[in-house]
Amino acid sequence: MRGCTGATDWAAGNIFVAAGMGGEEAVIREQMESYRSMREEIQELNYKLEHIMEDDTMIGSSTVLDYRSGFPVPNGVVGIDWDRYYRVKNQYENKICILEKKCSDVEEYIENICDSITRRIFRMYFLEGKKQKEIGKIMHMDRSTISKRLNAPVR
Repeated sequence: MRGCTGATDWAAGNIFVAAGMGGEEAVIREQMESYRSMREEIQELNYKLEHIMEDDTMIGSSTVLDYRSGFPVPNGVVGIDWDRYYRVKNQYENKICILEKKCSDVEEYIENICDSITRRIFRMYFLEGKKQKEIGKIMHMDRSTISKRLNAPVR
C-alpha cells in the first residue's frame, strides 16, 4: 500500500460505535453506504494510473528563445510535461490511498461487530451489495427484521 497522509478527514454523519472500540475509531454510516462506490472508484483510478501516458494529455508545448543568430528567435518545443505527469500521478495515488483507508476502516468495523447475525447482515448489505430481501432469504428472516438490524446502533 502507498504511504498515506490525511486519510481520515471525514464529514460528520450517523456514527455507530461497536463495543470495545474507542470513539476515535468510530465508523461513519455514510462511509459504509458508499463503500461499494469507493471500491469502484479505486479500480477506475488504478486504471487511469496504469494508462496515464497513453493519450495526449501529458504532452505540453513551450516557447524557447534561440540566440544562435545573434538576436532572439522564438522556437516552439513539444514534449512530455513531466511536472503535470507527476502532479496528476500523485493526485491519483493520494486519492487511492484515502479511499483504501476508508474502505479498510469500514471492513474492520464490520468484522469487529460482536453479534454474528448482525455482522453477517452488515457484510452482505454494505460490502457485498445485496438487497434486504435477498439477505432475508439467506438468513431466513423477514425483510423488516433485516431493516431493523441495519438501522439500529451496533453495541
